[in-house]
Amino acid sequence: MSQTTFITREPVVNKSRAITANRLIAHGPNIGEVVETLNELVDQWPTHHPVFVSLGRLVPTPALMDWAAPANAMIEIPAQALAHPQTQALLPKLQEAGISVCLTWFSSGTALPPGIDWRFVLMDARKHPAPTGSPGLSMAWGLKDVPAFRQAVGAGYDGASGWFFLHGNPPAQELSPGHAQIVRLLNLVRNNGEIRDIEAVLKQDVALSYKLLRYINSAGFGLMCEIQSFRHAVSILGYSNLHKWLSLLLVTASRDPGAPAMMQTAIARGRLMEEIGAGFFDKSERDNLFITGAFSLLHVLLGTSMQALLDEMHLPASVTDALLSDEGDFAPFLRLARHCENFDGSGLIKAAAELHLSAEQINRAQLVALGFADSLQA
Repeated sequence: MSQTTFITREPVVNKSRAITANRLIAHGPNIGEVVETLNELVDQWPTHHPVFVSLGRLVPTPALMDWAAPANAMIEIPAQALAHPQTQALLPKLQEAGISVCLTWFSSGTALPPGIDWRFVLMDARKHPAPTGSPGLSMAWGLKDVPAFRQAVGAGYDGASGWFFLHGNPPAQELSPGHAQIVRLLNLVRNNGEIRDIEAVLKQDVALSYKLLRYINSAGFGLMCEIQSFRHAVSILGYSNLHKWLSLLLVTASRDPGAPAMMQTAIARGRLMEEIGAGFFDKSERDNLFITGAFSLLHVLLGTSMQALLDEMHLPASVTDALLSDEGDFAPFLRLARHCENFDGSGLIKAAAELHLSAEQINRAQLVALGFADSLQA
């Protein structure tokens, strides 16, 4: 596999802020290197949503046809490349192969080739507040925050791509009773509380019990038998794994309209950190890596301060140091996970070098993490 092509990502959401696609941005030196990387990742390809594939600053050429593109893949064609002979030669080949295309960086003056079905059109909303003349479903890009998203949708956009939903959310508030209940369970499990005490808390919230068992039994956890009760879960999984699944439950407890996209991001961060951390930490620490990544957006999801949340949970210093002050053994891994979320890949490349990680390790871990996060919301 190419050691020089790194992949970063961002979600694509509809007007309701539900994820409708994942966008992968390939940062490579040429199309051949990118194709080699994409072909090597076929066994980890995310399948729950369509996948937009951006080639970054590269001009799309017929060399892309060497990629065995999965059925849910959509190739992005930048408007600036439409006049390029190589891109003009590629477009009919993509059409003949039945590979969907997405037009990016469109503006109303762009001259379009005839006969191309542009299912999605990505526009820089900072330059184009309204999707004037869009030949397909218009996705706003470059939005700063949630209010900017609302403004874009009000101006006619069908959705957006990017991380705007992490900014401009409602101000802090107290934990809801449901969230507080999960925190109580987390503390009981972390402190190896009596099973009867934990079961008593779970019996107070039937929906919580159901959701916990649904997660534990989901395909992503790969268990050989179905877990039918909390007591059974303890005997099969142990307290450490149960703490991890309860942490996941806390991350997915928000009813905010933007919660699904935030949940996907938080869970993907945790799973990525766990995957990458396998070469650095033992099993118990890898669970804490997962929790660090998953909890990194908890203050945004639950509308309270990170300090207030961590004061309630009594987590290990390695977790709290990374979340509160970007320090400690886990901090470089959390930074790496965040760099995977940048449209520009330079930060990821630098973070990878600091941890002596290859593009292959990071790309594979990232797609594993994305597939895992998507599977929990399917």
